[in-house]
Amino acid sequence: MHNNNIKITKAASDRVKSFDFENITFGRTFTDHMFSADYIDGKWTNLEILPTQPLSIHPGNMSLHYGQALFEGMKATKAEDGTPYLFRLDKYLTRINASAKRLCIPELPADVFFGGLRELITMEQAWIPPQSGSALYVRPFMFAMDNHIGVRPSHTYKFMILALPAGPYYGRPVSLRAEPTYIRAALGGIGEAKAAGNYAAAMYPTKLAQEAGYDQVLWLDAVEHKYIQEVGTMNIFFVIGDKVITPSTDGTILKGITRDSLITICKDKGMTVEERPISIDEIIEAHKNGELKECFGSGTAAVIATVNKIGYGGTDYSLAEHFPVASMLKDTINGIRAGVIEDKFNWLEALPILTTA
Repeated sequence: MHNNNIKITKAASDRVKSFDFENITFGRTFTDHMFSADYIDGKWTNLEILPTQPLSIHPGNMSLHYGQALFEGMKATKAEDGTPYLFRLDKYLTRINASAKRLCIPELPADVFFGGLRELITMEQAWIPPQSGSALYVRPFMFAMDNHIGVRPSHTYKFMILALPAGPYYGRPVSLRAEPTYIRAALGGIGEAKAAGNYAAAMYPTKLAQEAGYDQVLWLDAVEHKYIQEVGTMNIFFVIGDKVITPSTDGTILKGITRDSLITICKDKGMTVEERPISIDEIIEAHKNGELKECFGSGTAAVIATVNKIGYGGTDYSLAEHFPVASMLKDTINGIRAGVIEDKFNWLEALPILTTA
């Protein structure tokens, strides 16, 4: 498979042959190649796969000064027969373009997004880890490229795709602190977009939570400061009684693709799923009366991360470390991605197997 619209320059060396897949540190190792495209004069051009390398940008680059930058997170996996798969491509294109629209960045045509992903991951398939629960993490991102000091949208942009081998993101249950002061997003803001600035704004409250002995922040709403939104790096789910409950996406919560996948799996298995506002008071009450059975986060990197403690108002609420729903969902989504469970929802796209990687 080769897209003739994409120029390909191959790296001089093949580093994957010496990479230790048994010891993967997330976010540190990049594959040999990356994809790049430029938005110039109203169109996306210069589609290219080239060796992964530093960029040269002007210190007046507008993304550095005014924050026009966004990203996505995806995963590529392999079936037992070696077939590489991409997951829910249409959803990721929809979401990256929704983020682009909110940040006044030109939307990506499907052929640029899909073409770059398919070509790059086909070339880099040897980097997909073979272990169960591991994957090739794929990071598409876009940012302003004008060299200009002045608050306006850039006229030029760059779209790129990096790929990184990744093992399991969280190796143990995590603890959360309901944030008492800071907020992640408000209606009308950019909480629904995967804007780089959202993550910068979350770093200080996350640091405070970690200094207090927790792993992550549990965000509450900006108005009443009681309705749960999401976790620092994930959407959030609760199992209360026999119901699976997750906050509704009201414009302040990221429309997680893993979140949507888990909801679909739950409904397919006949479980009751509620997408609605849920307050921290309701969670505490459910904990007190024994109805709070599980809590877990969902996201592309983590897939599912179970929660064993929630701190709120100076009190810790511990959860039993027994997660049958979370375990079932994680096994199901990983099994679909690995090709060992039927893909009844048509989420996977197979890529060609290279005879020489």
